Amino acid sequence: MSGGGFRHRGVPYRSQWGSPEWVARIVADDADPCDDPDWRRSGFATGDDYRFWAKRLCGLACFESALDYWRIAHGPRAALLDGALDHGAYRMRDDGGVDGLIYRPFAEWVAAAFGIHVDVLTDEDIEATAARVGPDTLAIVSVSPEIRYPAHPNERQGGHLVLLHGRGDGGVWFHNPSGVAPYQADAWLPYATVARFHARRGMALTFGAR
Repeated sequence: MSGGGFRHRGVPYRSQWGSPEWVARIVADDADPCDDPDWRRSGFATGDDYRFWAKRLCGLACFESALDYWRIAHGPRAALLDGALDHGAYRMRDDGGVDGLIYRPFAEWVAAAFGIHVDVLTDEDIEATAARVGPDTLAIVSVSPEIRYPAHPNERQGGHLVLLHGRGDGGVWFHNPSGVAPYQADAWLPYATVARFHARRGMALTFGAR
């Protein structure tokens, strides 16, 4: 692995919600996600299903960005969720909550369904994970959702997933599926800032080189 700079350019940004422009209204102003007419593109049959799942699918939004960048055909978000549920990458709890994204069953599913190799990363700092990003590799990392406002103090690490697509100048470029501008699409933050939010776990996704 090299510590030098590398960046994928033109990686499509995919929000957890229908339109990137609606993210700030949803996360900051508590707007109804279904007020955004583009929610129907997600493929969910009802607004209630969409409301329940959209806020939980940061990982699938990151994955959809990678699929679209690599021009791998796939169904809408709801169809991806069906595949993830069938393979145990998300699990419904008896209390009505959801466990996921669960990395190892996710890795098995995307290898079989899309030909993408996934290395599951545990106890790895952000610089080491960023160094994995290369011509055929992107990374999904666990951070606190508080990273959308990086100048503010944070209270935790992890609980949310973002897509790393580049490194350089002492930091990383990433897409945050629930981010708000200027830390939404093609955002850059220094390693030290990301480390505050980072849970030291994630996944490296490789397509085409193995």
